[in-house]
Amino acid sequence: METSAVKVGNIFIGGGHPIVVQTMCNTHTSDIEASVAQCVRMYEAGAEMIRLTVPSMDDVKALAEIKKQLRATGMETPLVADVHFSSEIAIAAAEVVEKVRINPGNFHKDHSKACEQFSKLVSVCREHGTAIRIGLNHGSLGERITNLYGNTPLAMKEAAMEWINLCLENNFRNTVVSLKASNTIVMVEAYRLLADAMKENGISFPLHLGVTEAGNGDSGRIKSAVGISALLSEGIGDTVRVSLTEDPVNEIPVARYLADRYGGKLHSSMSGIEISGRKARACYAAPSRERLILDFACDFGKMLLDKKIDEVELHGSYIGENGKETPLDGSPEAEYFTDELMQAARRRFYKPEYVACPGCGRTMYNLEETFNEVKRRTSHLKGMVIAVMGCIVNGPGEMADADWGYVGEGSGKVSIYRKKTPVMRHVPESEAIDRLLELIDKDNTETAPI
Repeated sequence: METSAVKVGNIFIGGGHPIVVQTMCNTHTSDIEASVAQCVRMYEAGAEMIRLTVPSMDDVKALAEIKKQLRATGMETPLVADVHFSSEIAIAAAEVVEKVRINPGNFHKDHSKACEQFSKLVSVCREHGTAIRIGLNHGSLGERITNLYGNTPLAMKEAAMEWINLCLENNFRNTVVSLKASNTIVMVEAYRLLADAMKENGISFPLHLGVTEAGNGDSGRIKSAVGISALLSEGIGDTVRVSLTEDPVNEIPVARYLADRYGGKLHSSMSGIEISGRKARACYAAPSRERLILDFACDFGKMLLDKKIDEVELHGSYIGENGKETPLDGSPEAEYFTDELMQAARRRFYKPEYVACPGCGRTMYNLEETFNEVKRRTSHLKGMVIAVMGCIVNGPGEMADADWGYVGEGSGKVSIYRKKTPVMRHVPESEAIDRLLELIDKDNTETAPI
């Protein structure tokens, strides 16, 4: 898909330029020292664009100081302000950073007023040479769109096209668009619909790809690779962010792998493949464990998502951390990798499905530690979808597919959700996982067949 080039500071997104790798700080932006230090670590790890959350006007001031300190070190990596709800904060941030990420539909419940505020932001961005990312996520589309189209990939595409068209009406083209979802099927379908719609209308805005709230560990990496690679393999996507509930520096090698693979700089370590009917048998000679899982996810994720095959059998080997060859044939590890891939493509569930945001400056508790503990204590709940979200701003909307949700409120308190309904509020963090499990057990007992 040919896209126009969008200038973000000293780099370009789209227009035939290499895929841009980006990530996001999980520090509090108000903590200038910690944010600067993390940005430097990200830069050294290869981040080409860095996003920071900006929840208040005071954070805009902190952002300006962060930028000043980074530029003083010679680090020119473009900074992106992540703004929710407030057009005033977005406008102020647009005077400071190279790009602003917003969901314009959240600017006001009245769509016409949201449009007015978005037009004001566009005017400021034009004046300062600031790019905009229209970032719409599954589950946070707003009532007007979901009442018309449901909470669907079609709704995501229609919402994006409204704001894209408003950019065009304002003669503003320095725009990137994203339609993220935790569900890989929804994510891929939404981007495909948007790519088709833009092509039909002669629009060529670049696309930012990501599987939001992907989780951590092998699951987060495989899930991200499945969704992102399915689109990059079709020429859809100009910049990527891999969202992991880990140190954000860990996201960068995964995103770099995807950018390099689909930029033609590296190839799969698969050494052989046989396809019989709807089953694939693949053999690998991978240089590392992580390379194996990423190659495996990219080689077969799209085929599974599109139901071109139903099964994959993994053979071969990879080089372990000890430098020795680790055989896969018939091993529990090969079965585990296959299970993870099938779950990421939503073809077969062998464990709970977890939705977990990567955390940012709005997160007021130890998200990674809590998520790992929730996973440990709920591992027996096969097929259940459980969300662990950093804050009340994004949490309730973006855990759209979850059966249960653990959402941080701040001040040491948590809300627990049953689907989209809060069933407990202001639960102390020290008790929240216990209360979550009690509610799940009670619900399972009440709904169990007699």
